[in-house]
Amino acid sequence: MAELEPVAANLWTEGPQPCLIAGKRKSDGAVVFPLPTGGSAEQYETVLLPRRGTLWSWTIQSFPPKSPPYSGPAEFVPFAVGYVQLGDVLIVEGRLTCVSGLKIGMDMALEIVRFDARRATYAFAPTGAA
Repeated sequence: MAELEPVAANLWTEGPQPCLIAGKRKSDGAVVFPLPTGGSAEQYETVLLPRRGTLWSWTIQSFPPKSPPYSGPAEFVPFAVGYVQLGDVLIVEGRLTCVSGLKIGMDMALEIVRFDARRATYAFAPTGAA
């Protein structure tokens, strides 16, 4: 997906094995995603989240979300969204690459996927592992 620009800056690392970029608050060690920017950025150190995790919860978005903030394709296609627990670090919300066969506790892996004609986003895909 190198030819596509990310939906937002500093969400993931580049390369064949991208990782989500989070922030660890220097004062108490709390980890947040995405990495804060602007005035509070100096309060965080950059940490890379694990690429794999387990599906914590999910749902199917079967109708177009309110716009704004929704800025997806004009022809809406239902998609799955879920929370994936990445190790013991953090639970991250994101799109899922499929809408069927999902089960809480299943193994998931980070992927970079097309969001629209010019942008990419992150998503989680089942790995097939038990």
